[in-house]
Amino acid sequence: MAAPPAIDELVLLTEAAEEAGRIARHYWRRQPKVWDKGGGLGPVTEADLAVNEALARALLGARPGYGWLSEESPDDPAARQAAARSFILDPIDGTRAFIEGQEGFSHAIAVVEGGAVVAAVVHLPVLGLTYSATAGGAALLNGEPIAATRHPLPGARVLANKAAMNAALWRGGVVPEFRREFRPSLAWRLCLAAQGRFDGALSLRPTWEWDVAAASLIAERAGAAVSDRHGAAMRFNNPHPQVDGLIVAGQPLHDALLAALEPAG
Repeated sequence: MAAPPAIDELVLLTEAAEEAGRIARHYWRRQPKVWDKGGGLGPVTEADLAVNEALARALLGARPGYGWLSEESPDDPAARQAAARSFILDPIDGTRAFIEGQEGFSHAIAVVEGGAVVAAVVHLPVLGLTYSATAGGAALLNGEPIAATRHPLPGARVLANKAAMNAALWRGGVVPEFRREFRPSLAWRLCLAAQGRFDGALSLRPTWEWDVAAASLIAERAGAAVSDRHGAAMRFNNPHPQVDGLIVAGQPLHDALLAALEPAG
């Protein structure tokens, strides 16, 4: 059976993300139950689990032959790699922000085929923002095209965590001249770079696929250069579902950041 067209996948992801948003808002700012996952994996709430369950019903109910990789589900690498297509998702990206009652959490959902994302949605239900893209189409925000900037390195506004400012990670121990800012959801950071609200997004540590798969396609279709911290294209649905950092920005800034990094051992 032929795979569904990318636009059909996008409709499915969008409807599922909107339902996820309705569920998340039911728990938001209502003191949901919170647990620590242990092992440095951070917190999880009853909202994360409820959203994950609803997404599994909606997505796998519509595409029962697809593989499944979610932050809040047990992983079966062999099963998802054997599938022609897989869903890769974070039910709530920015769980800590969600717990604190902040608005900047998102639902990030991607369909991956052959290691590449073919359809993607990042939805921020409280802010009313829905970013989307297909592999052959434009990057959109609430249905309108968006585009990344082509800002050079000096003075660029880059979304990154504090760890990226460690001088030891940069050639000569010199952090480049960019303005670091931060948003709680990594998926949203990539989308903000895609939107041109910021000039780039950067992470220099291993990153879970569910945090970046969907947003990486949105940024790419918006005209940003998208790579891991070494400059290599990101591939998804790996046996161990992490990518080695990321650089997402217009080509001039992307290349300048890559050139300024200390090569990783």
